[in-house]
Amino acid sequence: ACYVVSQNLGKIYNPLFIYGGVGLGKTHLLQSIGNEVLKKNLDCKIKYTSSERFTGDLIESIKNQRVNEFKELYQKIDLLIIDDVQFLSGKEKTQEEFFHIFNFLYQLNKQIVLSSDCPPKAIPTLEERLRSRFEGGMIADIGQADFETRMAILRKKALNDGLEIEDEALEFIASNITNNIRELEGALNRVSASAQLTQEKITLKFVSSLLSEIVSSSKKKGITYKHIIKVVSDFYEIKPDDLLIKI
Repeated sequence: ACYVVSQNLGKIYNPLFIYGGVGLGKTHLLQSIGNEVLKKNLDCKIKYTSSERFTGDLIESIKNQRVNEFKELYQKIDLLIIDDVQFLSGKEKTQEEFFHIFNFLYQLNKQIVLSSDCPPKAIPTLEERLRSRFEGGMIADIGQADFETRMAILRKKALNDGLEIEDEALEFIASNITNNIRELEGALNRVSASAQLTQEKITLKFVSSLLSEIVSSSKKKGITYKHIIKVVSDFYEIKPDDLLIKI
């Protein structure tokens, strides 16, 4: 989807909305679109920013009475890339200005690319008209990498770093570090650094011992009814026993 957008700005998948968890590569994909477009056309006007930076710039423009200049700057853009749009949640004035900028660019067939940690319908306190715009193009979900992909990433990184590591050790890391790629690479970096300091071979035993704390902490305990009762009673300041009384 990102590649197609980079080759057909404003014509296909507009807007492109990418969502997924932390560390799965959303920002890399967004920046790759901008880089690919610049390869073809250095004159293309590209704006890459986060929703928090967008909000900060808008507040600054309001403070200095330069809102029109702020709008004009964005209206000259050919490709607008906004990272982490979920942070627009609850910011009414920012949402209003972004809506107008979005509409202006969209009507001129300018490309808009957005990323979030959740789909548009799951972003709380987002104006319905913005939600509708976000859902009007292509929504792409980045899921967690499967075991084979995690192994491929580890093997490539180990090869690039010149790291000698047993396959069983790589399989241990890939099987136990599953949340995101950033954690996966971080675990391998830790193994590499420790092996260099201790001059030990990177075996399954070495890796499992070194990463035991990380592995155990990443395995979340299941939520029981007791947890739910405690959270509800704490929030509403009601005794747990009062919640369980039969009426």
